[in-house]
Amino acid sequence: MADHQEQYTIRRKFFKVFGAAFHVYDEHGSVIGYCKQKAFKLREDIKLYTGEDMSDLLLSLNTQQIIDFGATYNITLPDGTTLGSLRRKGLKSSFVRDEWLVFNTSGDEIAKVRETGSFAPIARRYIDYANIFFPQRYEITRSRDGKAIAMLRQHFNPVVFRMGVAIMDDDDDLDDLLILGAACLIAAIEGRQD
Repeated sequence: MADHQEQYTIRRKFFKVFGAAFHVYDEHGSVIGYCKQKAFKLREDIKLYTGEDMSDLLLSLNTQQIIDFGATYNITLPDGTTLGSLRRKGLKSSFVRDEWLVFNTSGDEIAKVRETGSFAPIARRYIDYANIFFPQRYEITRSRDGKAIAMLRQHFNPVVFRMGVAIMDDDDDLDDLLILGAACLIAAIEGRQD
């Protein structure tokens, strides 16, 4: 079950030797999404399905770049409609704190996804096992006025990665599926960094 005020929970499967897999749950604990990533892919292509049978595609997150720490990821629906894109701020995300820029279909920046905290983000990068004691938190803010739209919160659990998604305000430019796609992308990227 999602924590209070969290609409979605992303939970990574624990026993997976190569690649990664995670489930997405709604606020009632029902599975609404499943992602299975293949290991050793040069070009990122993450598919989020509505269930483990992987028969109905919900979202696709992919990049044209080959393993790039500042790559742009397009988030599309099964019919090919693009919801938007996310670009990781490469150097800043590697050494200080994770930060992503969110763009609409016209290429205009509409939001930022930024890891919160001052000491914890740096500790996680430079101190072994600090991520166990300092779970990640992200704030999604609208670019035009800095208003917080959503929060992503990694739950404290030293064994299983679990991230809650709380959407606090509706936004015409920032669709809920785009927010969920951003959370899934962060969960996938974080899985490779751990």
